[in-house]
Amino acid sequence: MKKILLLCLCMMQFVSAETEFAIPKPSIDHPRKFVFPITVRDRKAINHVLSSANNVMKFYGPENTEVVIVAYSQGIEALMKDGDRDIRKRVEALMTYDVEFIACGNTMRTLHIKKKDLIDGVEVVTAGIVELIERQLRGYIYIRP
Repeated sequence: MKKILLLCLCMMQFVSAETEFAIPKPSIDHPRKFVFPITVRDRKAINHVLSSANNVMKFYGPENTEVVIVAYSQGIEALMKDGDRDIRKRVEALMTYDVEFIACGNTMRTLHIKKKDLIDGVEVVTAGIVELIERQLRGYIYIRP
């Protein structure tokens, strides 16, 4: 009986374990910084990236995060005004929480996409891959869900 009780107590510790934050703990002054890529046109994959970004912000609090999503290659369609309506709504909702959405200028030139074709508020950089590299060098954590 004592063994069963001890086993139950041990199992309860695992169930109630909390994430231990690294120092400095996430705060407005020390936000957790993440960069996510969107590289495919697949609706399910795009929604997975958007959900992952949303979950990170929910966990840490939007005020304690800096989230950037870089779209390049076929993933740029996620940032098109005339693209999937539900995805556009999710992108716009995340923008209200200061999530940065960045489009690759090289991809735009290749696919003949103009800035006016993108959702309002999307930034354009010369190269999406370079943006990912530079963000990582500035302390952003690269997340590929």
